[in-house]
Amino acid sequence: MAKSQRLIRLIMIINSKKSFTVQELADEFGLSYRTITRDLQELSQLGIPIYSIQGRGGGYKLLRERILPPIAFSESEAVALFFACQSLQYFGSLPFDDGAASALHKFYHYLPADVRQHIDRLRNKVAIWSPRRIMSPEFLKTLMQAIMIHKAVTISYRSPQGLIKRDIQPIGLYSSDGYWYCPAYCHLRQEHRLFRSDRIHSAVLSECIPWSEELEKSDLMNIPEMNHSEQISLSIELTAQGTWLLEGDTWFGPFIERRADGSAAATIRIPAANLTFYVDWVWRLGAEARIVNPPEAVACLKQKLEAMNSQYR
Repeated sequence: MAKSQRLIRLIMIINSKKSFTVQELADEFGLSYRTITRDLQELSQLGIPIYSIQGRGGGYKLLRERILPPIAFSESEAVALFFACQSLQYFGSLPFDDGAASALHKFYHYLPADVRQHIDRLRNKVAIWSPRRIMSPEFLKTLMQAIMIHKAVTISYRSPQGLIKRDIQPIGLYSSDGYWYCPAYCHLRQEHRLFRSDRIHSAVLSECIPWSEELEKSDLMNIPEMNHSEQISLSIELTAQGTWLLEGDTWFGPFIERRADGSAAATIRIPAANLTFYVDWVWRLGAEARIVNPPEAVACLKQKLEAMNSQYR
């Protein structure tokens, strides 16, 4: 076995072990104690965080996180991964510490020169953009950690009634329009809710609330949106221009029914408590969209028109 292949296999083996001795590795590889010792020293010089255990039993351990073995990428795969990772820089906060930036730096540094040159030509010409919303990365990390290790979380959450302490069991994390959302089971309300992370003022892992596999089975996409279970229908009419502007929208796009002349209609189910949010979403289209139902939405839009008109009298 070539030395380079042996070192790669050695990384994979020590990754899989909590601890190990030189003799164990020597026996597994069929090599001398001295050769394995030199290999471990070389891995250490390459940045693999191996440290020795003193005292009876002795041996070695990995100091921090496990180091993954090298992976071969095609040029198109390398470019795709680079820009997918780079797109994270547009988020105001991430639940990954500096891991994404560090990984991107390592990945780019070890690419062949010609592939780096191709990426450099695309740097300011390709972007996966997301609105930059500022929120606490510490809370995001706590939520992600809770999901990984099956823990409940005690949060202080800002609602219309003020700050409320809640014990939740997070189910997932996802981002939409720059905001991070955490679908979770709320022990206070005894139902699944959707929590917006920028409204969380504190978050700590809870040792008092047991994690429940049954609560984990809730369908992420069927959790009532934006903390409210009462749903109503919102119907709009769109001009051809309005259809073109809205067809890629996260909420309305899948429900647009286009007509032969390019105009369209769309009806979606929304949380009643967030009617104003969706009215504002339609408002930005101006004369290219018209709310048909419900009457409350039409009244809300008229109030906005009257308020705007009064500004210019």
